[in-house]
Amino acid sequence: MDFSLTEIQSMLTDSVEKFISNDYDFETRQKYAASETGYSADVWQTFCDLGWTAVSLSEEDGGFDGGPVETMILMQQFGRGLVVEPYLENIILAAGVLRRSATELQKTKWLHPVVSGELQAAVAFVEPQSRYDIANIETTAQADGDDWVLNGAKGVVLNGGNAGLLIIPARTAGDSTSPEGITLFAVGGMSDGVSVNAYPTVDGHQAAEISLDNVKVGGDAVLGEVGNAFATLQATIDEATLAICAEAVGIMQSLTDKTVEYAKNRIQFGVPIGSFQALQHRMVDMLTACEQSYSLLIWATMENADGGDDAKRAVSALKYQVGTAGKLVGEEAVQIHGAMGMTWDLDVAHLFKRLTVIGQTFGNADWHLDKLAS
Repeated sequence: MDFSLTEIQSMLTDSVEKFISNDYDFETRQKYAASETGYSADVWQTFCDLGWTAVSLSEEDGGFDGGPVETMILMQQFGRGLVVEPYLENIILAAGVLRRSATELQKTKWLHPVVSGELQAAVAFVEPQSRYDIANIETTAQADGDDWVLNGAKGVVLNGGNAGLLIIPARTAGDSTSPEGITLFAVGGMSDGVSVNAYPTVDGHQAAEISLDNVKVGGDAVLGEVGNAFATLQATIDEATLAICAEAVGIMQSLTDKTVEYAKNRIQFGVPIGSFQALQHRMVDMLTACEQSYSLLIWATMENADGGDDAKRAVSALKYQVGTAGKLVGEEAVQIHGAMGMTWDLDVAHLFKRLTVIGQTFGNADWHLDKLAS
């Protein structure tokens, strides 16, 4: 199997690496994260202008016909740089739903503005009672002539506070845990009856709690077929899970590199602490965990790129690996750095925070282990 990158993929890697190195240092990232929106609008527009937001779109949708490999490249580098711009929220999730289910008219209205940076979007797939089961939806949509009326509550909506477009999975038929009877609706973030409580998350990103109180939308707000949206939602979440695993691998690699470098320079008892065999063993464990995770990432990415039978199993195996290995790498990085590893001013603590949140997003390690076994 050929694991080498194509010329275009190598150019994409170099482009992102140079941007992170030259224009996105840790202090700059912290400034963006502390802003009202939680990211830089100028940086986001740069992403759009460089074509990164269109990488995964087909040529028919104005993209570059990329796939899981290109997404892996981008997200891995975003992990290394601890990027806070809402690429996952807008491009992997929202644009992922739209390119799979929207009509050409809907793509012109919503997908293209999202990709060009004119519109912020969010997919509200989590509900207070649902935990990691995306089919567990109690938000309802009742037909009212040609319109629909939505009622319910959504939790931890990534980028929800900034979103001018909310993609709402709602139940139009079936019981609250059935995959059947789920419909996707495009709802304006400022629509009557939409209440948004936005807040920063522990990893420097943004989320919101959203309530829907008799929110009326037209028939043209339905994305895809009424009652048959689960497959679209599941495929999008699988793609997003793979994407954040790539981000996690980038974070683990960054943590390992920073810890090894620190151990070479931190002097204790007159010698670098990296000369202590016990710490060498711990850093080898970190490196091993990184390499195992990267190997699984490549396998899962290739399976999904080829549409293989093991694609879903590969994603769950990778998410389990990232959840367990990420905890090990993060804890070791913080401990070897000592007390400064817990400080706000050192990026190690923030890398570990993001890694911890990724471990709980789209299903934690235990949940994916059960899914893999079944």
